[in-house]
Amino acid sequence: MVGAPPRRKRNACESWRGGGGGGILLAMIRFADVGLRYATPAVAGQPGPGPEVLRDITFVLDPGSFHWLLGPSGAGKSSLLALMHLAIRPTRGEVEVLGQPLATARREALPALRRRIGVVYQDYRLLPHVPVFDNVALPLRIAGRAEAQIRADVTEMLRWVGLEAKADTLPAALSGGEQQRAAIARAVVMRPALLVADEPTGNLDLAQARRVLALLREMHRLGTTVVVATHAEALVEEYPAPSLRLQEGVLVGHG
Repeated sequence: MVGAPPRRKRNACESWRGGGGGGILLAMIRFADVGLRYATPAVAGQPGPGPEVLRDITFVLDPGSFHWLLGPSGAGKSSLLALMHLAIRPTRGEVEVLGQPLATARREALPALRRRIGVVYQDYRLLPHVPVFDNVALPLRIAGRAEAQIRADVTEMLRWVGLEAKADTLPAALSGGEQQRAAIARAVVMRPALLVADEPTGNLDLAQARRVLALLREMHRLGTTVVVATHAEALVEEYPAPSLRLQEGVLVGHG
């Protein structure tokens, strides 16, 4: 059974509407007519615009929601997630994350906003030469947290994902499922308001995939907005939830 990590605290970078202590975050994520192009290799010394990989994307995700992100390879799922976790900016249109319109966001405000977003990757992206504990502790150390608080928070997260006994183990000595659970612990150790996962079960067998998904669903149960990109239709059928469906860069389904 999956236990519960500590509840997150509201952060000042979230845009809350309303007076006093009863404000409401109107949209966790809002896209309006969003298009995205990547630059093509330079021709005559100048990079040119590539084709649009996302076209006219419009949707709103409510705070505390869980959504699948579906579509075949090349549909644009990873690009859409990259916009959600502020790794890139759109070529056109409006993107709002955590109540902050990116078009008006100051560059110096983005690091604090990104710290409220957890990201889980299919290939784990753990640092290979440091043990599990230090991988999970990395976001806290970057944020300048006290070492005593880091030890308490990381120990708690490792216990939650079932890896407390692996704290001093290097990633290469872990199974794929254990590496993904370590990556989830790292993604949520800062108590994110938004958690996005890009094919987090793609390299796992069904039993490990279910365990990883149970952790993501537990974060949702505690109030985190969760978006999971997947090809695993069996998991989608097993755990019904609203979905965003992409086809060749176009949003063809939402709901």
